[in-house]
Amino acid sequence: MQALTEEQDLIISTVRRFVDKEVMPVASEMEHRNEYPHDLVRQMKEMGLFGLNVPEKYGGAELNTTTFAMIFEEISRGWLGLAGVLGTHSVMCDVIAGFGTEEQKRRFLPHLATGEKRGGICLTESNAGTDLQNLSTTATREGDLYRINGSKLWITNARHGNTFLLLAKTDPQAKPAHRGMSAFIFEKGAPGMTVSRDIDKLGYKSVETCELHFDNFPVPAENLIGGVEGHGFKQVMTGLEAERLNVAARGLGIARAAFEEAIRYAQRRVTFGKPIAEYQTIQNKLADMATHIEASRLLIYSAAEKRDRGERCDLEAGMAKLFASETAAEVAFEAMRILGGNGYSKDFPVERYYRDAPLVVIGGGTNELQRLIIARNLLKKYKDNG
Repeated sequence: MQALTEEQDLIISTVRRFVDKEVMPVASEMEHRNEYPHDLVRQMKEMGLFGLNVPEKYGGAELNTTTFAMIFEEISRGWLGLAGVLGTHSVMCDVIAGFGTEEQKRRFLPHLATGEKRGGICLTESNAGTDLQNLSTTATREGDLYRINGSKLWITNARHGNTFLLLAKTDPQAKPAHRGMSAFIFEKGAPGMTVSRDIDKLGYKSVETCELHFDNFPVPAENLIGGVEGHGFKQVMTGLEAERLNVAARGLGIARAAFEEAIRYAQRRVTFGKPIAEYQTIQNKLADMATHIEASRLLIYSAAEKRDRGERCDLEAGMAKLFASETAAEVAFEAMRILGGNGYSKDFPVERYYRDAPLVVIGGGTNELQRLIIARNLLKKYKDNG
């Protein structure tokens, strides 16, 4: 990994101080109340965190992928739910910056960078999660606008956000299906879009996750990303490649937080006359936890650097997401075992890490899917032509 520039180091240290002083003291209590972190979001706006991956010419920070991952690690170390407010917003920014028309970039990116406009991505449906080509939401052209009909599930920022990326079918008869799919930017306000129930989740609380329903909801034709129908699937999948690294970094943050809590506790908790950190069983756990965390970090940085060179990183991003998220789940559970009954208590944050960790295993493309992506790329890389 290349050394950080002075500017990158300043950004990361600023985020770290924000997490230590503002986030960690309130995260567990707010998460238990399922309370939306309005004040913390305001502070993130002021810090410019909503424009991390927006090009400088549109008012963003235009950080490289490695620095971006480091910031998400720090925020997730404090509170995964808070990282969720930024996560899918960043995917939307990636897609607009990469595929939007110049007019779309000028119209949306400066406001997305400040957080004035913020939101996420509307992809998942009841029968289309891992298999996005099976979605049924349609966008029908009527003059200067499209009419959206259908429903979306698991939409992060749906209630408090105001601007979203939507994937829908503009040609439902297209074969293969992805050739008939287009991506749009839409804003709240017009009739025909309803934010219904908030999904009650095991963890990842405080950031809302909702269902959206569209009934002839109008979206201006000028909001068709790239201005041409039929390219939405490729545009979204490119954005999701970056999201896998984002989710991997979140997993790293959870794992690091759980490990730091466990190793601190192990040095303070005394049984049979000495700290439990002096027992070999606990030392073995700590050694494995730390090793897996460091391996996760290196996988993330390797994939991020490849992406920054403009190269495809499907294989590396899949490996990083798979390993880092599984590490988050394993380390959170091991931390709970080290804390014993205290790990199961809401008096300590480990129970929150344990509940949050499954999301990074499932979200951003399930780890079962990551294994398929990894295997497919390995078979291409090591193709037997004998």
